[in-house]
Amino acid sequence: MPIAHGAHNNGLLCGYCFSADGIGQEIDLQAAVEWLKRPVNAGEPGFLWLHFGLTDASAQRWMKDNLALEPEFFEALGQGSRSTRIEDARDDLIAVINDVAYEFTFEPSDIETLWMSVSERVAVSARMHPLRSIDGLREAVRTGARFGSPVELLNHLMDKQGDVLVRIVREATLKVDSIEDSLLRGRLVHQRSDLGRLRRVLVRLQRLLAPEPGALFRLLRQPPPWIASADLDGLRQSTEEFSLVLRDLAALQERIKLLQEEIAAQVSEQTNRSLFTLTMVTVLALPINITTGFFGMNVGGVPLAEHAHGFLAVVLLVAIATGIGAWVVFRRKD
Repeated sequence: MPIAHGAHNNGLLCGYCFSADGIGQEIDLQAAVEWLKRPVNAGEPGFLWLHFGLTDASAQRWMKDNLALEPEFFEALGQGSRSTRIEDARDDLIAVINDVAYEFTFEPSDIETLWMSVSERVAVSARMHPLRSIDGLREAVRTGARFGSPVELLNHLMDKQGDVLVRIVREATLKVDSIEDSLLRGRLVHQRSDLGRLRRVLVRLQRLLAPEPGALFRLLRQPPPWIASADLDGLRQSTEEFSLVLRDLAALQERIKLLQEEIAAQVSEQTNRSLFTLTMVTVLALPINITTGFFGMNVGGVPLAEHAHGFLAVVLLVAIATGIGAWVVFRRKD
């Protein structure tokens, strides 16, 4: 089938052909198609890795026309962001890997998705925006890292994602420590909103980055026959490391929840004190307001109007009533 050459090389971001020694050499789409046309028994040992940017509208069309990818891969592309999983589709591995954007700022929108199809001879990955893990993998290939199989590429990518998640947990822990110190010093400015945003990000990270245990269990129990046992062990080890990191992530979420409850309790206590102060002022001002209202009426028969000590008598009456009200308020406070 003829190859369509677009202005952006059909969305190809990078392509590598790995030889028998595991060293990757850069390759373009034309050379990749020619390599794939070689008979398997006559071709040199090795595999291809093609990485596409889905912002180019021609990328998916080129992959459908030139690569023998399973329909599940394109279905995953259409589903958008989903939880991390690795599934077996007719002896091809379909991986949906959620990662953080290159400039991660602890915002929910910074979490992006990478889709990957892995077969015995070809690894295809695609993403919408730059991601830390896949950029780390590209850098490793450029600097001469050796990869003996496409699954080893996937394992390396999972390890990179685990490193990124560990760094996020450490940075989040430092943020929580800083907020907790501010809470102990009584400075609650913006702490509730910061904790809420941080907790939302961590919850979404845990929901998206945690590999689906059911799909991974099925894969490890009945793997495709072409996957080497060493690659399966690496995949199993990456999963166990993810479990440890996700456990720390869950513990950090519980700590944030406790801080939010403590802040809510302090805010409630401050509100109760403010309401008590407002109630006290209202009660203490009640006698004088009532007295002023009565004596301010422009009607005949106002008491003490002609008495020489009428003003003093009214003042004493208001003071006694105010004292009684203050005694009642403070007694209820105790």
